[in-house]
Amino acid sequence: MNRDHQDQALDAGENLGSNSSRETSIGELIRRRLGRREALYGAGAMIAAGTTRPAMAQGGNPSSFSFPEVAHRSDATHHVPEGYEAQVLIRWGDPVVAGAPSFDPLKLDAAAQEKQFGYNCDYLGLYPLPLGGPAQDRFLMVVNHEYTNTGLMFSGLGPGREAMARADKSQVAVELAAHGGSVIEIRRERGRWSVVPDSRYARRISLNTPMRFSGPAAGHDKLKTSSDPTGRAPVGMLNQCAGGGTPWGTWLTTEENFNLYFSGDLANAPDRKRYERYGVARTTVFHWGKHVDRFDIGKEPNEPNRFGWIVEIDPYDPTWTPVKRTALGRAKHEGCTYALCRDGRVAFYMGDDERFEYIYKFVTARPWSPTDRAANRDLLDDGTLFVARFDEGGKMEWLPMVHGQGPLTATNGFASQGDVVIEKRRAADLLKPTPMDRPEDIETNPVNGRVYAILTNNDRRTAERVDAANTRGPNKHGHIVEMTPDGGDHAASVGTWAIFMAFGKPGTDPGTVYHPGISANGWLSSPDNCAFDSRGRMWIATDAPATEMADGVWTTDLEGAGRGLTRCFYQAPSGAEVCGPILSPDDRTLFLAIQHPGQDPGSTFDKPSTRWPDFKEGMPPRPSVIAIVKKDGGVVGS
Repeated sequence: MNRDHQDQALDAGENLGSNSSRETSIGELIRRRLGRREALYGAGAMIAAGTTRPAMAQGGNPSSFSFPEVAHRSDATHHVPEGYEAQVLIRWGDPVVAGAPSFDPLKLDAAAQEKQFGYNCDYLGLYPLPLGGPAQDRFLMVVNHEYTNTGLMFSGLGPGREAMARADKSQVAVELAAHGGSVIEIRRERGRWSVVPDSRYARRISLNTPMRFSGPAAGHDKLKTSSDPTGRAPVGMLNQCAGGGTPWGTWLTTEENFNLYFSGDLANAPDRKRYERYGVARTTVFHWGKHVDRFDIGKEPNEPNRFGWIVEIDPYDPTWTPVKRTALGRAKHEGCTYALCRDGRVAFYMGDDERFEYIYKFVTARPWSPTDRAANRDLLDDGTLFVARFDEGGKMEWLPMVHGQGPLTATNGFASQGDVVIEKRRAADLLKPTPMDRPEDIETNPVNGRVYAILTNNDRRTAERVDAANTRGPNKHGHIVEMTPDGGDHAASVGTWAIFMAFGKPGTDPGTVYHPGISANGWLSSPDNCAFDSRGRMWIATDAPATEMADGVWTTDLEGAGRGLTRCFYQAPSGAEVCGPILSPDDRTLFLAIQHPGQDPGSTFDKPSTRWPDFKEGMPPRPSVIAIVKKDGGVVGS
């Protein structure tokens, strides 16, 4: 989840394109469908296909959203519609747990950072307090902390990769502590949100937090290290991007670009091919291996295998050991969201955020219990993992990834299900699924029951590699695929799919798919995450490459006359990405994670491109969570 123009160059993790599969890609499938000049209906009203110059809305507004649109722009601060306000809820360095010191940007300390809000907030989740109580004005908020911008955190190191190469041992220790996640308690009083200080639920999880493995890979030889000969006790979580939850009230946080943190020579490594399939040590961005042995694959060759998992955390119990659920497989996970199956089992949808990677689903073996939370504790350890294949006729199927079935046998190097999940990418390759254009967030809509795959972009897709579900090569601006499970049952092994929208600037970028009534501010680029309000309407957050406007949030209806009519609701400060959109249950607040403000070319701690949100001399830009509300207390978007 990174901007392509940034000096930090974390986009290397998503740009690697380590999949050599020549299976028909989603772009070619989409091209073939559009090539037959089919209108793409999806599951609702028609969307204009191949729109190049949309007509501006005349007279009435067909959208159910009535807020005054925000104009495209890019400057040092953020912008909300007239009649709204953005409240800064928590910033990097603010206290999380009791005893946390005040933030001092010139005296960063690893021990302090373990108690303070981490860097680069991403996924946000809300959990009502008390557990099982009415969701009104008091919640636990869980927050992912994806990565650190070394040059914006420390004075005197310079920009981007230059800073990362210069970071010393004490600075690296701060970065380890700034990764991971936070659990905070928040409350609303008289229309304003605040963090409850010294909450008994408050917690920081970092790269130093003891965890455990569960499921088919726990104890596997490939997970054993010198510090953990059992292969069952990993330490820390890394590069937490998007996430999700469970119906029993736990948090699922996902490890994404773990490969960027490891260094070492692969020339004589016995597992070289396995490393290469995940891009390990191919592009080293964080040079932590100079100071921390476990990030040097020459010293700890199995350490990379201990990242890339879905981590389950109980936000209601700060003493609960986080669990890496290996049954869901290892990848550069972007999200993990659930939907209930007809028989009470639970399906979880996941994206592998890299060019030409796949979409996955996991279905539990047993139904969940709504009355016995403890009975669900290990539900994610037993079930079936699937990978998606799309065809040009609008059909899709879910291919089971089960040891002993099809090519997933010892002959191909898979001696157990543990091997399958550790090498999830290679196992999937053998089943010939559809390579996608950076599948990031995969969200299930609780109102219409459909599933939406956010495909951010793929500027490395050539015209020869497009397909029915990825129509453009190169695909610079991304699109959204709408999937409908057969019979509305998320346990189904087949379903249908359609292109919901294809992004870019109409009239400039080919192949855009928008409602014909889009305004001059309604177009967007590189969708990254989305959320749904109580009416099932979509809120889209972006992570765009260099364009004429900042990243932001756009809204659209999924049904009726306004389907596909995107409207600009929020514009972020310079250099920032918008992450983790989530609405309060009453739809009166939109929470956003504003990640890496000031991540612009040449921007540094000493000379940042913005000092958002504090705008105080000497204070660097600080990743923050904000709450956007309507000044009159009404429903946001109305």
